[in-house]
Amino acid sequence: MADSFLQKNFADRIGGDSFGKDTKVYKFEKIKRAKRAALEANPGAEIIDMGVGEPDDMAFPEVVKTLQIEAEKWENRTYTDNGIDAYKVAATEYMKNLYNVELDSNSEICHSIGSKPALALLPAAFINPGDITIMTIPGYPIMGTWTKYFQGEVVNLPLLSENNFLPDLDSLTAEQKQRAKLLYLNYPNNPTGASATEEFFQKAINFAKENNILIISDAAYAPLNFSGKPLSILSIPGGKDVAIELHSMSKGFNMTGWRISWVCGNVDAVKAFAHVKDNLDSGQFAAIQKAAIAGLNNQETITPAICEKYERRLRFMTEALQKIGFPAKMPEGSFYLYVQAPKRAGKDEFKTAEDFSQWLIKEKLISTVPWDDAGNFVRFSATFVARGGIDEEKRVLQEFASRLEDLKFDF
Repeated sequence: MADSFLQKNFADRIGGDSFGKDTKVYKFEKIKRAKRAALEANPGAEIIDMGVGEPDDMAFPEVVKTLQIEAEKWENRTYTDNGIDAYKVAATEYMKNLYNVELDSNSEICHSIGSKPALALLPAAFINPGDITIMTIPGYPIMGTWTKYFQGEVVNLPLLSENNFLPDLDSLTAEQKQRAKLLYLNYPNNPTGASATEEFFQKAINFAKENNILIISDAAYAPLNFSGKPLSILSIPGGKDVAIELHSMSKGFNMTGWRISWVCGNVDAVKAFAHVKDNLDSGQFAAIQKAAIAGLNNQETITPAICEKYERRLRFMTEALQKIGFPAKMPEGSFYLYVQAPKRAGKDEFKTAEDFSQWLIKEKLISTVPWDDAGNFVRFSATFVARGGIDEEKRVLQEFASRLEDLKFDF
């Protein structure tokens, strides 16, 4: 069949006249295909899905009930533009209570329909052709993708175990620092599970001030902290001078599919984000924002319960992997366990983490996510489905351990 006229009309940013013809398979699509193949080859077998990066539980009852009530109200039917005032006030109170960060709800905070759209929108406010966004790898690529869409460039800093999975800002050249507009940080980190220290955040703030760079701190996993109190870059002296932070209801409140978050911090950056956002969407449904308020107002009971669950699961997973030779280390936050991929299991050899991940799903029916960006690592997620409380959770974890315990891995 001949190409449609549209084949020559596609923008270069998505591939131009080659769009749709690339035979390369996206990593997560490979994982989905491997799971389907494993199920077909093993009818009725149980897949232990440790690749999914979203909570396995529903939002808490008080949140769901609030949505039911608010969805029936006539006044909640209209556009909310850049967010209802009550949601912004609740978010500012949350930031004060949990992170000791003072915010002006009128000028230093704006809601977003999830963190992903916020990361996509921010380059529109700051990136001109030739400007640089500093990203970290492995990591969430959205802001880098949109930087390239606007003809900017991306400089990737590797997250290495010898640096505690913190980027080496000193490795940037003078020319890169001069052209850089944005620095993306994500702590607790996906996929490494590493947490930032106050010292690192202070160094990042000083670096941003010296080079006139805005820090985008993606704090989606910040409430899921297992060692000490959750940390915001905005709580560090000078933070609001050079940083904005993205917070989400997804991970710390089991509200992934509800698509509600906020951007806060530097007043000028928030204003620029709100301006671009106002030209894209008309706001999240008011009833969802009001349900989120119920969650924020009950964070002292909701988030600790979620943290306890993930910490319990991750500790078991860490110990199980350590027993069979993995150099696994309990993460300080998030719900991810990021471990070095082995080079061999018995007679099977793995050149990459993707090789090992594919072997795990085919041979042991355990789904994971491989990362070969900065060394060969595999990510196990503690968000596997265990419907039925702690007893079912224990059963799944015991099954996970039993499928691996008779193997010998070489690293």
